[in-house]
Amino acid sequence: MPEVTAAGSAAPPRVQRPSAETRWADELERLAARDRTTGARVPEGWRLSPRSVVDFVLGDAGRRDGLGLEAKFVGERALVERCVVALATDRGLMLVGEPGTAKSFLSELLAAAVSGDSTLTVQGTASTTEDAIKYSWNYALLLARGPSLDALVPAPVHRGMSEGAVVRFEEITRCPIETQDSLLSVLSDRVLVVPELADEHRVLHARRGFAVVATANIRDRGVNDMSAALKRRFNFETVHAIADVARETALVQRQSDAILAEAGITSGLPGDLTEVLVTLFGELRRGHTADGRPVEQLSTAMSTAEAVSVAVATGLASAWFTGAPPRGEDVVGAMLGSALKDSDDDRSRLRGYLTRVAKERGGRWQELYAARGLLDG
Repeated sequence: MPEVTAAGSAAPPRVQRPSAETRWADELERLAARDRTTGARVPEGWRLSPRSVVDFVLGDAGRRDGLGLEAKFVGERALVERCVVALATDRGLMLVGEPGTAKSFLSELLAAAVSGDSTLTVQGTASTTEDAIKYSWNYALLLARGPSLDALVPAPVHRGMSEGAVVRFEEITRCPIETQDSLLSVLSDRVLVVPELADEHRVLHARRGFAVVATANIRDRGVNDMSAALKRRFNFETVHAIADVARETALVQRQSDAILAEAGITSGLPGDLTEVLVTLFGELRRGHTADGRPVEQLSTAMSTAEAVSVAVATGLASAWFTGAPPRGEDVVGAMLGSALKDSDDDRSRLRGYLTRVAKERGGRWQELYAARGLLDG
């Protein structure tokens, strides 16, 4: 049954995940108002000043002149500033890193702040074609009227150039190299040629504000490596996993609580259990404990995103099936489906970690140690 408002009309259904410009529309408007009030320099084609873009991404907690902006991405300010500078140049921005390090989310935030639209996105796959990047045709109109603007169906790059907006290219190295290289003239000359159209519409010149942000996983290196020519047209920035346990714990707690609240569950993981989960993920990701003892790494990317997934799965299972507060055994059970996915050997590696490391620690760690038998199945 659709939700009914007080006036009796059906409310529009809520989407699972609003885009960044929708979710934080109020913050974007407050930042734009501050730019107008202070006379901040806003690059042509941008919605916000460079400083406001950075503040939108990182938040402004603790600042006297802050606007109460939420911290959305956890990373070094210098990294975000370099990304913002790259978007104002004639080069593309390439974000690389391990899976789950929020590269796509960072690109979404940047596009939302710079252009007010993060939806001009190309999803790179082995089957992605040049048509999905630049433009295609409405063949019924093409046959009826011949090549014309009416028959042309603009893809994200065509729209981004026409509107002066940021285009996101996700997982670019999943595309064949010849498909990737369709960006060469777009990035170097800032033009897109449509040879089928008449002279006055044949060449599309990019408007100010147009930029390309691409992402690639380090684990995909060698799948379809980029050509040297295309690499030269990008500024490369590596997005690392969060190294600080306290900051990562706070992020996992905040994001998992928000997702659970959307599902109507007000009691997420207790803070001490979240810290144990984040510590476990970090040590397995790095291959050693906090005190330097080596542990066997899992083949799965033990990323912050995976930790959030485990925390949410734990909260849902506890609320729906046991009715009791989440415990360590619930975390181990959630990891079976959320984190252990690349190799059967990961079960024994995780069990070995719990046997050697968790056994020696107190508190919630003992709950995980006691649940190690769940990994024997």
